[in-house]
Amino acid sequence: MEISRIRALRGPNLWSRHTSIEAIVSCEEIERDIANLPKFEPQLRARFPEIKFLEPASPQHPCSLAHALEAAALGLQAQAGCPVTFSRVVQTVEPGIYQVVFEYTEEDVGRLALELAEALCRSAMSNTLFDLEDALARLRELDEDIRLGPSTGSIVQAAVARGIPYRRLTEGSMVQFGWGSHQRRIQAAETSRTSAIAESIAQDKELTKMLLNAAGVPVPHGRSVTDAEDAWKAACEIGGPVVLKPRDGNQGKGVAVNIRTREEVIAAFNVAYGISTDVIVERYITGHDYRLLVVGDHLVAAARRAPPQVIGDGKHTIGELIEQVNKDPRRGDGHATSLTKIRLDDIARATLVKQNYTTDSVPPKGELVVLRNNANLSTGGTATDVTEDVHPEMAARAVEAAQMVGLDICGVDVVCESVLKPLEEQGGGIVEVNAAPGLRMHLQPSFGKGRPVGEAIVSTMFKDGDDGRIPVVAVAGTNGKTTTVKLTAHILATNRYRVGMTGTDGVYIGSERIDTGDCSGPRSARNVLLHPDVDAAVFETARGGVLREGLGFDRCNVAVVTNIGEGDHLGLNFITTVEDLAVVKRVIVQNVAPTGTAVLNAADPMVANMAAVCPGSITYFAKDVHHPVMTAHRAQGRRVVFVDGNAIVAAEGKRSHRIALTDIPLTANGAIGFQVDNAMAAIGAAWGLGIEWKVIEAGLKTFVSDAQSAPGRFNLFSYNGATLIADYGHNPDAIQALVDAIDSMPAKRRSVVISGAGDRRDIDIRRQTEILGDAFDNVVLYEDQCQRGREDGEVIKLLREGLANAKRATSIQEIRGEFLAIDTALKDLSEGDLCLILIDQVEEALAYIGQRAAA
Repeated sequence: MEISRIRALRGPNLWSRHTSIEAIVSCEEIERDIANLPKFEPQLRARFPEIKFLEPASPQHPCSLAHALEAAALGLQAQAGCPVTFSRVVQTVEPGIYQVVFEYTEEDVGRLALELAEALCRSAMSNTLFDLEDALARLRELDEDIRLGPSTGSIVQAAVARGIPYRRLTEGSMVQFGWGSHQRRIQAAETSRTSAIAESIAQDKELTKMLLNAAGVPVPHGRSVTDAEDAWKAACEIGGPVVLKPRDGNQGKGVAVNIRTREEVIAAFNVAYGISTDVIVERYITGHDYRLLVVGDHLVAAARRAPPQVIGDGKHTIGELIEQVNKDPRRGDGHATSLTKIRLDDIARATLVKQNYTTDSVPPKGELVVLRNNANLSTGGTATDVTEDVHPEMAARAVEAAQMVGLDICGVDVVCESVLKPLEEQGGGIVEVNAAPGLRMHLQPSFGKGRPVGEAIVSTMFKDGDDGRIPVVAVAGTNGKTTTVKLTAHILATNRYRVGMTGTDGVYIGSERIDTGDCSGPRSARNVLLHPDVDAAVFETARGGVLREGLGFDRCNVAVVTNIGEGDHLGLNFITTVEDLAVVKRVIVQNVAPTGTAVLNAADPMVANMAAVCPGSITYFAKDVHHPVMTAHRAQGRRVVFVDGNAIVAAEGKRSHRIALTDIPLTANGAIGFQVDNAMAAIGAAWGLGIEWKVIEAGLKTFVSDAQSAPGRFNLFSYNGATLIADYGHNPDAIQALVDAIDSMPAKRRSVVISGAGDRRDIDIRRQTEILGDAFDNVVLYEDQCQRGREDGEVIKLLREGLANAKRATSIQEIRGEFLAIDTALKDLSEGDLCLILIDQVEEALAYIGQRAAA
């Protein structure tokens, strides 16, 4: 068994909506049925008893080693605690080659699972040792390291529940919610609305107290100190027990409470000074430690925090009791779990000394042993939910404190005897105000019920009913995608949208091209959705990107499939038939929003049948309104777009709207049939987005399809009285559409310049010149950079074979080099002739043709 290719499918894909790992696995003949390996399955189960095999679908499709690999990769993740359920094995057309697909929640964990699954299968094959516990531990550790922590995770889960898309921007806790101009971002429990000034104020404990005191909010008296002696002096000024803490500390680091003696003050100062050179000494308020969480202008949660502690049993030492507590599965080393392990450090040991204990002491049964004076979950403390007990006046004080500092999400630390009474009645006070507060204690308190703080935070970023999305149109098909994308984008721009667009010639934000080359894949789509100046997006969605990485979005408002026809790129990536190709192209249709629309070519059976998998509504288009698919759909009162005389008609039930073909320059008054199809597809897309008809008409009327706006898409030039047409048509369907369009154009003689892309099937290369040989007088064949792995002369030979029975072509020339081939054709043109130039290097060739035409 060998694994030859591994891909991470990061969006909805050919197999499912789940993020998945796809591996190409080859098996020897004996490995294609594990029944041929009688010892393998028992040895595999002995090493991994929880593995779940799927029963063979049929005797023709038995369980192979690839199936064992699939079951192991999914099962190991599940046993490690990852929420995964989907997997699949598909046998390709090549004997012994399988596509193994399994879900992941974290990509690196999925890749490690595949690596460990392969090791497990090889161990079972060779009957060698496999350490299952170590494998699961590695997966758990990696998962905990890279997955979102509980605070950020709760916000993401709340957003997902509302249908708001998200994207993790870093390996840390920075996440984007929504798309384009509707986006918002968070960093842990900070949002894009969190003021940097407010955060700076919150980090400055003394400035915070000054502001709160000015607002009449109760705070403990105190001041900053410069050294240990000054700290003792401040403690004496205050009188009674004090608290020492770094002026800009966080998570309770360096905080010492209930300090009384000179020795304690000096020791506490040294610890705080190690965190920050600016240390505060303030009055110690007796009572319990509470954290009040304010989101926006509401108190949404409150918890009473207790310091890390153990209870003696008269048998075990304090060190042993700590180990027992840390075995709680809820406790981890960081913030990934609901509780943190108790740390036995110098502060804990000093706290024990105050109680006349050491780590080797055995406290009496029932004795409470405190390991820190400050209560913080980061140091192993616990939390009890008290949200419903908070007095309204205390809640108002917490909100007032957050607003005085300027924080939209704020953790307010209060010390008082009870939250049942106002602070003033009990001499309590607000001791700290925290930006980016931890949410663990409110989500999964040690005692009491969790609070929906994630939902509260999402509600401050997005109003009710706002899912943070912008309109998204995805376009797929064999031909016509680029023009349909550009026309649809132009209509949306006419509607005053700032449009982001991807295609085979680059990425555009408005009229500015920000990236070049073939950008019809998911990465370019995701980049557009990241851009803050995009109000709507139109994506050309090529098959290659879908196979390589899945979609760049979770769902779209409109999916357009222009055609399948005879297909293109067949024979690559195990896509060998038009049926296979249709399965890839329909991925965008499967991921239409329930309130969205699929715009489908009714005249193409492969496309029309995609309606069955669309979660939304269907708009069919075809020139012939009497096509059976169109007739049935229209009879049900549903949307259709068709040609009636000299107009395109959009009809729904008894309502219809006509747009004259003379008002759609792209179609040349309807003479260019494939452009009529593209116009109908774009009309259906704009209609699906609810664009007003007057805007659609204005967009159609003002769209210009030339070498600048739509390079390589039926670009017209004039050369010494002859007509030149430059096009990137590179498959039989495109060639036939071009021939059909040219048939309506007058010409004395017709010439064509053509090569063939080497990565097409032989039959597809031949078929192109079979069509052209019956429609053109002169044929110039060329070979240049598009051989793509074929030997010199091989493409020309296939093109020649296609011309063997040509009915019209009388002159055939072979040229080396695209530009020389163009010159050869131009040299023989006379006034009134027509020349179709099928270009390969689109931008360079168009520039060259433009120069020759202008000379």
